Amino acid sequence: MSFSLPLDPAQILIGGTWRATPETLLVEDPSTGEEIARIARGQAADIDAAVIAAQDALLGDWGRFTAAERGRCLARLGRLVEEHEDLLAEVEARDVGKPLAQARADARALARYCEFYGGAADKVHGTTIPYLDGYTVYTLREPHGVTGHIVPWNYPMQIIGRSVGAALAMGNACVLKPAEDASLTALLFAHLAQQAGFPAGALNIVTGLGSEAGAALSAHPGIQHLSFTGSVATGSAVQIAAGANVVPVTLELGGKSPQIVFADADLDAALPFLVNAGLQNAGQTCSASSRILVQRAVFDEVAARMAAAYGAKRIGPAMEDPGIGPLINATQKARVQAYLDRAGDLPVIAQAEPGADLPGGGHYVPAMLFGPVAPDHPLAQEEIFGPVQVMIPFDTEDEAIAIANGTEYGLVASVWTRDGARQMRLARKVRAGQVFLNNYGAGGGVELPFGGTGKSGHGREKGFEALYGFSTLKTVAAHHG
Repeated sequence: MSFSLPLDPAQILIGGTWRATPETLLVEDPSTGEEIARIARGQAADIDAAVIAAQDALLGDWGRFTAAERGRCLARLGRLVEEHEDLLAEVEARDVGKPLAQARADARALARYCEFYGGAADKVHGTTIPYLDGYTVYTLREPHGVTGHIVPWNYPMQIIGRSVGAALAMGNACVLKPAEDASLTALLFAHLAQQAGFPAGALNIVTGLGSEAGAALSAHPGIQHLSFTGSVATGSAVQIAAGANVVPVTLELGGKSPQIVFADADLDAALPFLVNAGLQNAGQTCSASSRILVQRAVFDEVAARMAAAYGAKRIGPAMEDPGIGPLINATQKARVQAYLDRAGDLPVIAQAEPGADLPGGGHYVPAMLFGPVAPDHPLAQEEIFGPVQVMIPFDTEDEAIAIANGTEYGLVASVWTRDGARQMRLARKVRAGQVFLNNYGAGGGVELPFGGTGKSGHGREKGFEALYGFSTLKTVAAHHG
């Protein structure tokens, strides 16, 4: 590898000790297909050891930390992430194929999560409840105990920040299982957490296959809460496994997120969001805006503007910091290509083709914009997880709402209109966990609760809601006469 890691990526962290496993897994650079490292292939026994180490931490030093002390650890960790931003960004670019500027933004977001949850750790309060004469009743927010975190490959740093950061702030001890395609920055994060002063066992990390280490973590009886981000199929399996132990699960799954553009919209302001929210990270984003709903009066103008923006996009290796990088692996490339093959005779509005001089082993696909597309077409209904967008025309507000709500998902939506009353109506009527008015994503929004409805999952992470989710409420009723 061209970068130097301050740890051996073929080891896992359990109870404060880095240890090797008998088998390892190859890590490739999606931009070139070349091997860059090997990671440990953790098994059920490793997950069991990690859970036991987390339980011991709760009974030991970590369990005795005050909320303020937990916050200081997170604040130190955030500063260490900032100091290692360049390394984290390069590692993420090579490990995940994320263009360098986007990888750097993820590292900064990770630091911000640590900062936010470090500051919030001692600000989660209970309440007093008026009750019968002679009673004082109050509530306490307490950690679940040992929490499991199964993190995907598309935004490992950000999702670690929003789930592990919040869980640690509330005093849980964590077992982290990163995706086998994106483990390197997760390992670096655990290494930095040790430097920040987290006691042994507060954070444990086991790399490996989802079917092995991930399945063992989902079904482990010593886990009190699970956080999973990934596909609907795997999320369903995780929830079933956790259900056998009656364990609460936060699921953030897929999306088919619409942006709704009315004729009175500020198209100059909307254009960058219409394009970039679908193509960022090569479309490998749960909240990617893959459906662009446009009022018929401005459909042709929006299509022409988006086509011009597509024409300016360059597809290339992540370290060259193009607008669009490769997909994560050959399997994902084949999946996206299969959807492009299903497009059939759909009109192509625009496309950005990979250059002929790209590395032959890289996982590149063209970025495609289709339209007009019928709302019930598979490309308008199913999550593609690639740089593919569809444009769907509509005439009336009611029609736009029906189309926006016409999939199994409900993660994010955006409405572009200058009509304030319409903004308020659609914010209520569109089914989504987040609705943005005249923007999309609100700059990342560490503070903004995030999660979906329908097959986009349930539960919320980010913001204070994550702290509530990673804690349990106890009611104390004292009778004193």
